[in-house]
Amino acid sequence: MLSGCASDSGNTNPDDVQGQGYQSGDGSLRTWSLDERGDVVDLVGVDFEGNDVSSDPGDGEVVVLNTWYAACPPCRAEAPDLLTVATDRADDGVRFIGINGVDDAGAALAFEREHDITWPSIADTDGSVVASLQKVVPVRAVPTTVVLDRQGRVAARVLGQVDATTLDGLIEDALAEPAGA
Repeated sequence: MLSGCASDSGNTNPDDVQGQGYQSGDGSLRTWSLDERGDVVDLVGVDFEGNDVSSDPGDGEVVVLNTWYAACPPCRAEAPDLLTVATDRADDGVRFIGINGVDDAGAALAFEREHDITWPSIADTDGSVVASLQKVVPVRAVPTTVVLDRQGRVAARVLGQVDATTLDGLIEDALAEPAGA
């Protein structure tokens, strides 16, 4: 079983797994057929370096959204797989965006450097970006990975840690769909 994290700033005993805010993720994978897909996901924000970030698929890109924060063990564990897929798919019209609602810029940027993260992460400490995403697709755990089709609609979601093979397959499915579908 995979696990997801949730921050719990009220915990005063860092050795106590109970009360640290870890919530058990079910590792569930959900896909939506073309006729099941809802509204376009339109997320905008600013990354930890002050640059604007948008989930707009531009010229028909597949966009991968990933919620994370630096102290989340499954987030740390999945980072190499995300990097592998992002690197392998960079020339295929696939773009990654992180969403971090917990960390300050120092912690987030240190995590990105440590894991060689090449994509921007929206600084979402007010929770508005995740709230906007929640209107379209439930995001119940961190990490959660969402694959948006070429129109910017939710094609798939993984609650909890995702592995490279699963993510690459979901991206492949989205890329194989007819443009404008």
